[in-house]
Amino acid sequence: MAKITAQLVAELREKTGSGMMDCKKALVETDGDMEKAIAVLREKGLAAAAKRSSRIAAEGLIVAKVDDAKNVGVVVEVNSETDFVAKNEQFAEFADAVANTVINENPADVDALANCKLAGSDQTVAEELTNKISTIGENLKIRRFERLEGNLVAYTHGEGRIGVIVQIETDLDPTNEELKQCGKDVALQVTAMNPQYLDKDSVPAETIESEKEILRAQVIKEGKPEHIADKIVMGKMSKFYKENCLLEQAFVKDGDIDVRKYVDNVASSLGGAIKIVNFVRYEKGEGLQKREDNFADEVAEMMK
Repeated sequence: MAKITAQLVAELREKTGSGMMDCKKALVETDGDMEKAIAVLREKGLAAAAKRSSRIAAEGLIVAKVDDAKNVGVVVEVNSETDFVAKNEQFAEFADAVANTVINENPADVDALANCKLAGSDQTVAEELTNKISTIGENLKIRRFERLEGNLVAYTHGEGRIGVIVQIETDLDPTNEELKQCGKDVALQVTAMNPQYLDKDSVPAETIESEKEILRAQVIKEGKPEHIADKIVMGKMSKFYKENCLLEQAFVKDGDIDVRKYVDNVASSLGGAIKIVNFVRYEKGEGLQKREDNFADEVAEMMK
C-alpha cells in the first residue's frame, strides 16, 4: 500500500476543497492514486449535494451590478441555508460569477443559466453549484435574476440583503456625475420605500379595481353614506398611489416633493431630459420560509 503523506493529503484538499479527513480516506481507499481519489470525492460530493438539495435555503446574497461597457445590469439572488455561509468568501465569489454569467450570456431563465459556462470557469453553472454545495456543506440555490439593458444604476444595501437596479432614459452624457447621483438617489428611494410599481399607469387595472372594492367596503362599514363613498375612495386611492408608486412617493431626501419632481428638477438643472423607466428590487429570502436551527440538536447529530 502506498504511503499517504500529509503533503499528498494537502494537495488533494487544494484540488477539491474537501475536508482533510475526507481527502485522507479517499487516498487510502484508492491506494494513493490522486485522480481516483478526486473521482471518489466527487462521487461522494454529488451524493451529499443531492441529499442537501431538499433543505431550506432562505439566507444568502443579492448581487446587483452594472457592466457600463455593455450597458447591461443584473440583480441576482443566490441562497444559502445560513447567514454564516452567506458571508463566506467562496460563496460571495460564486454569486458574483453567476451575476457576470447572466450579463455575458443573457440566459432566458434559471434553468437556461444552469447550462451556461460560469464566468471565469471551465464548468457550467450547475456543475460549479454542485461543487460549492459539496465543499461548503450547505444547500445552495440560484433562486432568480433579472437582467436590464440601457443606462443603469445599481445599488446594494446591507451586505447583500437588498439589491436594486434603476433604468434611466436621458439625452445627457451618461457619465455626468449629477446624473449618476440622481440615479443613485432613486435607487436609495427604492431600497428604503419598496415601491411596488413605477407610476400610476403601471398599476394593473385589476389591482386598482380590487383596491377600490376593499376601500369602498371599509368606507361603508365606517357608516359613511353610499352616495359619497366613491369620492372618499378616490381620496384614499390617491394615498395608495403615493405609497406604492415610485414616482408618486415623497422623496426620502426632501419630503416636500415627490420623486418625479426631484428627477425633473435635476433634469432642468442639467439642461436635459431624465426619465425613470424601470427598476428592480430584490430582498434576500423574501417569500421564503427560513431554516430554524437548534444548535444543541445539530451538535448532538454530528457526534453520532
